[in-house]
Amino acid sequence: MTVQEMAASCRQPNREVERAARERWDSIAKPLRGLGFLEDAVVKICALTGDLDCPLAPRAVTVFCADNGVVAQGVTQTGQEITALVAENMTRGQASICHMAAHAGAKVFPVDVGMVREVPHMSLLCHSHGRGTGDITQGPAMSRAEAESCMADGYQAARTLAEGWGCRLLAAGEMGIGNTTTSSAVASVLLGEPPEELTGRGAGLSVEGLQRKVAVVRQAIGKNRPDPADPVDVIAKVGGFDIAAMTGFYLGCALHRVPAIMDGFISTAAALAAVRLCPAVRDSLTASHLSAEPGAGYVMESLGLTPLLKLGMALGEGTGAASVMPLIDMALRVYFDMPS
Repeated sequence: MTVQEMAASCRQPNREVERAARERWDSIAKPLRGLGFLEDAVVKICALTGDLDCPLAPRAVTVFCADNGVVAQGVTQTGQEITALVAENMTRGQASICHMAAHAGAKVFPVDVGMVREVPHMSLLCHSHGRGTGDITQGPAMSRAEAESCMADGYQAARTLAEGWGCRLLAAGEMGIGNTTTSSAVASVLLGEPPEELTGRGAGLSVEGLQRKVAVVRQAIGKNRPDPADPVDVIAKVGGFDIAAMTGFYLGCALHRVPAIMDGFISTAAALAAVRLCPAVRDSLTASHLSAEPGAGYVMESLGLTPLLKLGMALGEGTGAASVMPLIDMALRVYFDMPS
């Protein structure tokens, strides 16, 4: 399926079910709108799925792992070997997301969409698109064909989990050293905001490191001149394999009417690209938390979404998305079990 076909296939939520879900919330014995954004999240999920019973199991977190050539410009504290190390921990159930997802009742699927070092026992939901992207200060991260292929893989991953595994709740995470740099570049172009407003310290850069990172993002945009009206062009020129795959993943979730929980800044940059391709994708998205990266707030505002949590998280891997799953479960207990 092409990107255009994916975007054209997204459907609008069921407004009748949406009204019924809101009426259910307003009828139960508690203060009106007392659970705030949690009520909105449940209503949105009911409308997307067309099901007032709001089934959210089985559930899964897909972690898209990829490396970025821009690390050659000194924009990170650590080297690319950390990407493979964390990915390997995921395959052993030892990464942060594995422990948090287990508590939330979600299965973790780490996938290699372009790591420099191959890791055994990764999920086969996607295939690698190369051993890391190009250095975006020297040229495009990837070709347009590679970006579209990667997006198609992300779409297929969502389809497999929805149709093959029967998942009723999905989340996208990522692992890739250097991907806050690529996300800052993608967000800067799509939002028309200067890099210094959107670029943060990532995993803890110094003041000098942050200044270098901002300059690198500006250089990459100037070198590649991505078209802000064409999200695929933006991802191909200044993005990464992980961002491309997550963009397709969100399109797949929307098409198959499966709620998608966004994680941090990288995943929301991908969600922004997906919504620009198909505005109906927004109806499938739930914002988990507000990342510590400064660009996160800009992206959320553009998407018109309100994060359920603000914890200063900067871990990635889908950990923020996993954090809100138990919150939604608790809201559902009120939604289902409270008397009117």
